[in-house]
Amino acid sequence: MTTDWEKRWQAGQTGWDLGAVSPPLAAYIDQIPDSEKHLPILIPGCGSAYEAAYLLDKGFEHILMLDLAPTAVEHVKRRMDKAHPDWSERMEVRTGDFFELQGHFHRILEQTFFCAIDPGLRPKYVHHMHQLLLPEGRLSGVLFNRDFEGGPPFGGSTPEYRILFEPLFHLHTLEPCYNSVPPRAGTEVFLICKPR
Repeated sequence: MTTDWEKRWQAGQTGWDLGAVSPPLAAYIDQIPDSEKHLPILIPGCGSAYEAAYLLDKGFEHILMLDLAPTAVEHVKRRMDKAHPDWSERMEVRTGDFFELQGHFHRILEQTFFCAIDPGLRPKYVHHMHQLLLPEGRLSGVLFNRDFEGGPPFGGSTPEYRILFEPLFHLHTLEPCYNSVPPRAGTEVFLICKPR
């Protein structure tokens, strides 16, 4: 079955693509201690995987990228082959459904995945994130703090995120991003949370 996301990738309709790593996530990655660079990281809905390439450049060693769209996954493989010929020694990219993924991760990086899924699936998203994270793990990344007409992307707000996440997570950070790209300035919040 061809998903809507696969159709968008095939048609080149990737308007969400920043063309580079998200500045808030780059700043977050820069703060992760060297002692954690060997621990497993997941990037669901990885798209063009700029965050994964940034992790690779910074010396991280155990990164899984996942996307529902096969065309996105092939795009990532081509980009990585060109920029990082040995990337597959430290990273893996898979086509698959996040909700069917099994495993445990020290960090999960969120960049436009949450806003891409139907809002009715958000409680399931939070529950599955909780299952995938190790007890000392962290879910971190960027969420929209605005509404959209129709969707995807689907918007949200800080109060909504608190209601969704607090039953299963300790919220360490849920604050406006100070370093968003200009078109998204004032519309993003940064989330850092750990499982209860």
